[in-house]
Amino acid sequence: MTDSAASPGSEPELSDTDEDAGPACVLVFNANDPSGAGGLSADAVAIASVGAHALPVVTGTYARDSAEIFEHFAFDEEAVTEQARAVLEDMAVQVIKVGFVGSPENLSAIAELTADYADLPVVAYMPNLSWWDEDQIDAYLDAFQELMLPQTTVLVGNHSTLWRWLLPDWSSQRSPSPRDIAKAAADKGAPYTLVTGILLPDQHVDNVLATPQTVLANARFELFEAQFTGAGDTLAAALAALLASGSELNEAVVEALTYLDQSLDGGFRPGMGHVLPDRMFWAQPEEGEEEAQGEEPPEADNDAGAVRH
Repeated sequence: MTDSAASPGSEPELSDTDEDAGPACVLVFNANDPSGAGGLSADAVAIASVGAHALPVVTGTYARDSAEIFEHFAFDEEAVTEQARAVLEDMAVQVIKVGFVGSPENLSAIAELTADYADLPVVAYMPNLSWWDEDQIDAYLDAFQELMLPQTTVLVGNHSTLWRWLLPDWSSQRSPSPRDIAKAAADKGAPYTLVTGILLPDQHVDNVLATPQTVLANARFELFEAQFTGAGDTLAAALAALLASGSELNEAVVEALTYLDQSLDGGFRPGMGHVLPDRMFWAQPEEGEEEAQGEEPPEADNDAGAVRH
């Protein structure tokens, strides 16, 4: 996808019959996550929470709980293609979001679809795949570089994950900057990279939107004590939804990062594993609201929430 063909934040042209179509639509490729930590359910909730409508295409499913991934089962690429084309030929899609899709074959199918709809911006998220078999990781990352990055408008990923993937031969004593990582991504065709989780002194992290030439936006937040699952999918989905709704890229990045920070601040632990983002934090009762209504407040669980340093 060329820079001009994928200008984030551009308003789609709507026909007269589309005037009452409702929220902007985001086509999402991702795996089902039965824990609700990430995957399609996380995407759908985050996208709805910031005001867009998710069109979820199931690419496979994890077998996992809130602590770890045990296995992943990928769908056949034909099943993925048929799901996507059915909605693309019926609905006006503003942005495509790509999460973990399970196989090089699925990446190839999705790359072909995005090439057919080259005017649609693509937000692609690269998660940490250390849970997977090494040969499968290598094949997936190679296919993503060759097939998906040329179709990607904004690549989203953690600093350490993107560093290991895109700059495996990095030999400098300093860590690669967001611009270094963005250059490696741009060399493969992705014009913008959102690098997250850059560790800073005093228990803070930076998150930077960069191109090879410059830093376009950044947002710094305090670290949380809790260990989270699902933050990356939440951020990428919120960014895709904000772009679909017409926000400019810089503005959408800062807003999506703020939304993620608030989701983590309201995080909860539904099982015995990690804390999950509360993507509907804004819908929770205000503090003291239950007492004002004469209701008994729920018993606090010190382990369930996300606590800042």
